[in-house]
Amino acid sequence: MNKTALITGASSGIGKEFAYIHAEKGGNLIIVARSEDTLNELKQELEDKYKIQVFVISKDLTVSAAPQEIYEEVKMAGLTVDYLINNAGFGSLGLFHKQQLAQHIGMIHLNIAALTELTYHFLQDFIKSNGGKVLNVSSTASLMPGPLQAVYFATKAYVTSFSNAIAEELKETNVTVTNLMPGATATQFGEVSGMDKTPMFKNTASARSVAEDGYNGMIAGKLDVTSGLTFAQKAMISMIPLTPKKILLQQIKKMQEIK
Repeated sequence: MNKTALITGASSGIGKEFAYIHAEKGGNLIIVARSEDTLNELKQELEDKYKIQVFVISKDLTVSAAPQEIYEEVKMAGLTVDYLINNAGFGSLGLFHKQQLAQHIGMIHLNIAALTELTYHFLQDFIKSNGGKVLNVSSTASLMPGPLQAVYFATKAYVTSFSNAIAEELKETNVTVTNLMPGATATQFGEVSGMDKTPMFKNTASARSVAEDGYNGMIAGKLDVTSGLTFAQKAMISMIPLTPKKILLQQIKKMQEIK
């Protein structure tokens, strides 16, 4: 394989596992995150072990100019992206009105605006070459409202809807868009958001297993990939359309309360 994958949020968690998986298959990488030191450590490790090329871009995707700057850096370096993996994202736990507005806006910039803009820029190239794959990391949270994580759940609903819509728009091309919906996963996300102390994160999937499901689904050109769910969680999700909204909201809120 000589395909090049651009991965956002590549310094840890699912994003880092995506980088390992692609490198193991002989693919080159463009890894994006805020921490340049962490990215350079990963670059050294992957290049030494797998004899591939890794290009580092240190950017904070909550900054509105970052997606355009990333695209321009890729172009200036003479690199061609074959797979775009929009993995970067964050959440926060608590009552909407008691959290900082700047945190909500930053979450919207990262989870929605940056993902949308990066997809837009690289789709231009994919369409011109009539080839390329996009993998957007959403969440099973996209399937329901999320009391105590109101903005996060809403941003992921956007990601799922957006990904599915453009996948249909592109069905007459060789470009595919895959939407990955993990359940609770053992990453820094749980610690940063506070979700690791809630019933929802009682049983978590490994970041590696989720990344493998998403990566393989992207290669196969699947529309949606669900990963990391227990039997009980699968049953709950299957019941969402049949559950009265008020009861569903109460259930989700209870699962997200710190115990």
